[in-house]
Amino acid sequence: MATPTVFSGATVVLPTGTVEDGRVIVDGTRIAGSAPENAQVVDVSGHWLVPGFVDLHNHGGGGASFTSGTVDEVLHGIRTHREHGTTTLVASTVTGDMDFLAQRAGLLSELAEQGDIAGIHFEGPFISPCRKGAHSEELLRDPDPADVRKLVDAARGQARMVTLATELPGGIDSVRLLAEHGVIAAIGHTDATYEQTVEAIDAGATVATHLFNAMPPLGHRAPGPIAALLEDERITVELINDGTHLHPASLQLAFHHAGADRVAFITDAMDAAGFGDGRYMLGPLEVEVSEGVARLVEGGSIAGSTLTLDRAFRRAVTVDRLPVEDAVAALSANPARLLGLADSVGSLEPGKYADLVLLDAEFAVRGVMRRGEWVVGPQLG
Repeated sequence: MATPTVFSGATVVLPTGTVEDGRVIVDGTRIAGSAPENAQVVDVSGHWLVPGFVDLHNHGGGGASFTSGTVDEVLHGIRTHREHGTTTLVASTVTGDMDFLAQRAGLLSELAEQGDIAGIHFEGPFISPCRKGAHSEELLRDPDPADVRKLVDAARGQARMVTLATELPGGIDSVRLLAEHGVIAAIGHTDATYEQTVEAIDAGATVATHLFNAMPPLGHRAPGPIAALLEDERITVELINDGTHLHPASLQLAFHHAGADRVAFITDAMDAAGFGDGRYMLGPLEVEVSEGVARLVEGGSIAGSTLTLDRAFRRAVTVDRLPVEDAVAALSANPARLLGLADSVGSLEPGKYADLVLLDAEFAVRGVMRRGEWVVGPQLG
């Protein structure tokens, strides 16, 4: 957007709260604090303006897999999610052979260096066979620090997060290794006890990979990882708010105990997100997507989601009745802060990238801007 632009009249969600009849000024790739004399004014009354969404955990979309697709296919998947408001995205892999994952890390790191993605998340192979979900059991392995280091090194400084079953041999040492290298250690696909989870948090783990899913349920005598992850202020909990992965009461439980500043909505999306029902491959495993729900053909386990973050947002404020400010924090500010990107994305503040989502009164996307350029819209009719 070459001409500086003032978007006026919208309900704007800022870090300090929601402003009626607010305005956001875009000058080049950034949000500006004041409007130049040559600025054009665009009336967006009756709409919401919120920060671009930040997805910590995403395996693909638009028919493309981040684990196995070509560069062009990966870029198509990224574009699909951008069209749904996700202006910052971490590409997630699934369990595979170590050499293959290292090779994928090389490809994805190039896209991160170009600014197409915000880094790489390795989900597997260092996870529990008891809680493997849609991961190939024969390719799982214990989190030996040397293997973890191999993937981190292959990512050439672009590894952002590794999901581990920290109770497995080498798990705690791997958490420490990741923390030393500035990589998020995430507890997930785990069969850990409460006490083992506390040990991992004390060692440096800071994220719960899709809380409630792929871990023991909360028990009154054996509280397991859920209680430990919810109660510790050092942990950010991922939630998949698609109506399939979580009962609304579980989502409310997480917000009540963790607070709105410790929740990050994620998609955990696979190829079918933004694409449609059908047969897909998730790593080496075949997935059937029916009515928007992805399950393994063999065994029927939920296999990621077909979620986009605009749907997670809309569900949060219309079905779950969360305050819009809490939903925005979970979709933008919290994951941006976790990734160390809060100085450039995650909120509508001067100096940050002009990443914004225009929503109508029913919270449907009517425009998406990334770094001052329209990805979608604006559609103001």
